[in-house]
Amino acid sequence: MTENPVRAPRPFARKLPPWSVLAAGIVAGGLLGGAYGVVEPATYTATSYVIAVPTDRSDTATAQGFAQAYGRVATQLAVLGDAQMWAGVPVNTLRQSVQTETSPDAPMVAVSATSPHALQAADMANAVARSLTRHANDTKADTHVELLQFSRASKPTAPTSASPQVTGLVGASAGGLLAGLVLLMRPRRRPEETALQASVPGPAVAADVHGQL
Repeated sequence: MTENPVRAPRPFARKLPPWSVLAAGIVAGGLLGGAYGVVEPATYTATSYVIAVPTDRSDTATAQGFAQAYGRVATQLAVLGDAQMWAGVPVNTLRQSVQTETSPDAPMVAVSATSPHALQAADMANAVARSLTRHANDTKADTHVELLQFSRASKPTAPTSASPQVTGLVGASAGGLLAGLVLLMRPRRRPEETALQASVPGPAVAADVHGQL
């Protein structure tokens, strides 16, 4: 009676070291981030400034308060409706592209516009600032505050959006972070499983035992 030969168990595939998973995440994130920076079009931002000036029947504190109010109404439909004629873009484009900012220390309003085209960004910022000035001065007899153009927006010479190098670094950081989280969340072997695997004889030991039999 011929005995069936004992087949040696196949060696387990060697697992990749943890650092390789981390490196793969960094490389993949960097490539994706760099590609996003290349595909995404560059944007330009231009800013125009207007200042609230008190009249003879007002003071600086009153002008400061109205400057805060004008900063909030600059993106309202009444102001943007007139600004679209000078900017040459629809109201929805102005609503999505124009932002305002006020200062707690000065009665000034900054009107910023963002666009893929540098000249268009400047035109939109100047148009909204002009429209805001006209609307504010229509009621200066009642508010005793006059709104004046302080600085016109000029055509930006450099984009304000992130470059492919920056987006690549951000992507690499995010990829490394995700890979690190994956390594931390992977299931760990229990001590009894490790001891059991250590007690199983390897192929050479199994062959020796069969030969002795």
